[in-house]
Amino acid sequence: MNTLITPTQVVRLAFPSESCLPPDLVAEADIAAAAQRYLVPVIGQPLYERLMTDTDRTFIDHYLAAPLALFTRLMIQPRLDICAGRNGTTAPKYEGTTPATEEARRMQRRSLRTEARALLERAVARIEAYPETYPEYDPKKNILKHCSLDGKLVQIH
Repeated sequence: MNTLITPTQVVRLAFPSESCLPPDLVAEADIAAAAQRYLVPVIGQPLYERLMTDTDRTFIDHYLAAPLALFTRLMIQPRLDICAGRNGTTAPKYEGTTPATEEARRMQRRSLRTEARALLERAVARIEAYPETYPEYDPKKNILKHCSLDGKLVQIH
């Protein structure tokens, strides 16, 4: 499967360095799903497809890798927070640790979403600043240009 970033990049960019997660916990399908869910509605399918085949990785590495890694983590974090096995689905509890509360997990998800969205908006600003470089981008189809939710405030753009 072809993706904009690798599982290793997701682990490096979206998880704390002390977490020591092996990259095999992130599948390329997770990255592809996050891209379809969060990037494509913003940058559009034509630009996304061009970036998938683009040999110039500078824009991806500097502008899209971090938000895509964070969106991927946002999607897989619930799977990492539970264990599924013979005893059903359980919350892991390792010696010397306590599972995070639901409120702490909710705050973490909100923080991840906010940071990823801010970085994605930065990427869109770059795209819009250089329309000749990204002719596939159509700002009218950018979902962020229609409305956004900031806390409990709905903003129509």
